[in-house]
Amino acid sequence: MRWLLGLLAAAIIAAVVAVVMVLPGDPRPVAERTPVTPSSSASGSPSATPSKIVDECGTFDTRQRVSYAVTGYWITPSTNPCTWRHQMEEIHRVGGDTVIRIGYGLQYRAVKNGRVMKNGEPDPQFAECVDNGRPCVEAAEADLAQAAPGSRINRVYAYRTDEHFGPDLFRCPKVEKIIETGGKRVYYRLLAPSDGSDPDSCDFTRPQDYDLILIAASAKDSLTQLLELGERFQVAVFPALPLAPRDPDRPIRADPEHLGALTTLTRRILHDYGQRFRDNEWLGGVYQPFEVQMTEALKSNPTLEIFREQHTIVQQELPDKQVLISPYIDARKRVAHGQKPGQVAQGFQALAETGVGIIVPQDGRGTGKGALFWPDEAGEEVDARLRPVVGETTYGSAYHGSTRDYFRAMAAVRDKLIEQGDDVELWANVEAFEPSGREPCAAQGTRGKTDKRRLDQAVAMTGRYVQKVVSYMWSDFMTCGSPSMQDDLLTDADRPIAVDAIRQGGDTGDGLRIRAYQLETGGTVTVTWSGGNRSMSITSVEEALEDQAEGLLEAWVPFDWGQVPAGEWVRVGVTRASGKEATEPLHVRIQ
Repeated sequence: MRWLLGLLAAAIIAAVVAVVMVLPGDPRPVAERTPVTPSSSASGSPSATPSKIVDECGTFDTRQRVSYAVTGYWITPSTNPCTWRHQMEEIHRVGGDTVIRIGYGLQYRAVKNGRVMKNGEPDPQFAECVDNGRPCVEAAEADLAQAAPGSRINRVYAYRTDEHFGPDLFRCPKVEKIIETGGKRVYYRLLAPSDGSDPDSCDFTRPQDYDLILIAASAKDSLTQLLELGERFQVAVFPALPLAPRDPDRPIRADPEHLGALTTLTRRILHDYGQRFRDNEWLGGVYQPFEVQMTEALKSNPTLEIFREQHTIVQQELPDKQVLISPYIDARKRVAHGQKPGQVAQGFQALAETGVGIIVPQDGRGTGKGALFWPDEAGEEVDARLRPVVGETTYGSAYHGSTRDYFRAMAAVRDKLIEQGDDVELWANVEAFEPSGREPCAAQGTRGKTDKRRLDQAVAMTGRYVQKVVSYMWSDFMTCGSPSMQDDLLTDADRPIAVDAIRQGGDTGDGLRIRAYQLETGGTVTVTWSGGNRSMSITSVEEALEDQAEGLLEAWVPFDWGQVPAGEWVRVGVTRASGKEATEPLHVRIQ
């Protein structure tokens, strides 16, 4: 396993390295690697060979223009297929290789006169659900009664989607069916025992209670369209699984009463995916959109049962794919549910034990639940954009720790799990928005546009500890405003972002190993301390270890650490040969 090999290599090197630098934490030394030269796309230059697509949506360019540290984005559903195309083109243009799509929720519904209700009125989404002249619920009841007098529908669930499923969605086609409308919408009728068993025996001759799941779907399959676009633009797609009904008393949890129906629906959808997309390399995995807070008490949350069940089903139907989840962190001190880094790390462990393969914690900076600061900045006033959430205060007074502290703690748990043979990945979800803004980006809510400097800062805080950096979300936060974040990336993606610095000796004596995005030969590393500063030229660049984030490079430069007073915080900056420097220097300290 590449993870285990990377960790063993790090352990061997650690035995011969005498002193390491605190960042603060326990950074792993690195093995020797072959020098590399960044590609033209990595340095921000356009590809030399353009490729065009021309279809009903217009003319599209499949070139990657730039490469940035964030390589994946959430996208929202769209009724316009050309919108998908535009989003894929834009994401690929700035170096994105992954999209995670927002999904829909399974809902428990009341029924009146055979009609599915919503807020006391017939749901217009299901107005066309008519089977042999009867409303779909009424028709299902009649078919059950004919198969076994005494059988009844106990609960009715509604699910909407823009996907179109194949025949493998059905386990028992004698009573399950697709209901055509002749238009853009179709309906699927699923029936399963209310105990959640969903047996494949399909014996409906014994009277019992059933759950009816009605799906309002599309005549055209959005997932097929997305996967075709993924192939054209070299972007992996993570479709969303159904969101669980929420506990009415504790909406932050899934309602245990409905987990059986959710498991049935998930099993059916994944079986359909397995038959249609098992060998599709652009299906990156599946995304479970139910968000949970990472806490030390997370093990008792019934939502984790969803993750366990879905992991098992994915392994059965899509054995080469993983479930991706994106829990959130709340680092605030002045709320009862705020958690310390160690407590969040326990939450990470609980999530990993469910079997999910990719855990993508939200950094919390966009909502104000987390903050980006270094240990020596704890006494400074918080960023003015955080004040609507935490007030006028200092970082140390408002938060239990910085984003970097939390990701370092989670990475330590991940590494232990990998040593035990558990294959789990830690990604970072850096939120590309601010708690509020004069011009909100989204149609609903007050969240506004952020800037690339702040996004670079989030990458600097998380990139050291993760395998991949993704962002919530592309539309509308990366595309709103003028210039938009998308525009800023196209013009400034080659700015370096340093994520790690280690004191490491070399053949010529004491020195510094720096890890950063957009490193290049001819650039410089600058160390600044109370007694002065020194800039060292980068003479060669190497690839980072495989267990580091995508796109990370590293370099070693000579530096005499004896001139820096012990215990002092120093700043380490990186500059490209062009003179463009990282906006966020690393804060490091010698023990």
